Amino acid sequence: MPSPTERSLKHLREQGYRVAVVEKWNPHARIRQDLFGFIDLLAIRGAETLAVQTTSRGNVSARVKKITEADALADVRKAGWRILVHGWGKLKDGWTLKEVDVS
Repeated sequence: MPSPTERSLKHLREQGYRVAVVEKWNPHARIRQDLFGFIDLLAIRGAETLAVQTTSRGNVSARVKKITEADALADVRKAGWRILVHGWGKLKDGWTLKEVDVS
């Protein structure tokens, strides 16, 4: 089963974005580390830059809280990047995306 990150990669590429995974595995600490503490994916299209945090649908509010408490949030906003949380959940009709703009 594809992860939320894989689902967001596919979704954004279908919308014409060039996307990179910027979350890294730190083997020494045995944790995943997000770019600036809250970015899993960085996407560009034209003059637009998206910073995306991916998660399951049930964890969207926790990720929004994580972003609003991040030290780098003001700098990312000042740079003009859109900040999105992608929450993926499976419903009767298949997988659905809940997208929250935290810009």
